Amino acid sequence: MSSEIIIYENQEGNIKIDVRLENETVWLSQKGLGELFNTSKQNVSYRLANIFKEGELDKSLVVKEILTTATDGKNYPTKFYNLDAIKAGKIKTKDPDNVSKKFSLYVPYWA
Repeated sequence: MSSEIIIYENQEGNIKIDVRLENETVWLSQKGLGELFNTSKQNVSYRLANIFKEGELDKSLVVKEILTTATDGKNYPTKFYNLDAIKAGKIKTKDPDNVSKKFSLYVPYWA
C-alpha cells in the first residue's frame, strides 16, 4: 500500500492543504477539512458525527487512523477522512474564494 502527500494550493496561494493520496482516493484530516471549508475543526467534527449517527456513511469505510508526526517529533494517531466523507461533510460556510468548489474540481484527477 503506497501513499503520497500532495499539497493542494488555491490560485491565490493563500490556502494550502496537505492531501494524502492512498488506495485511489484522497484523505484529509479534520484540520484539513476545516481549512478546505473555511470553518473550525469543532464544526467539522460535529458535522461528521451527525453523518455517522444518521447512517449517511459507514464510519468504518471512510475513516482511518494514520500516525502523523507533530512538531514535538512524536507520532500521534490522527483520523483521516476519505473522499466520500469529504463530499458528505461539506459544510455550508462563508467561502469567499470558493475554495471547496475548486478543490472538488481538482480531486477527480486523483480518484
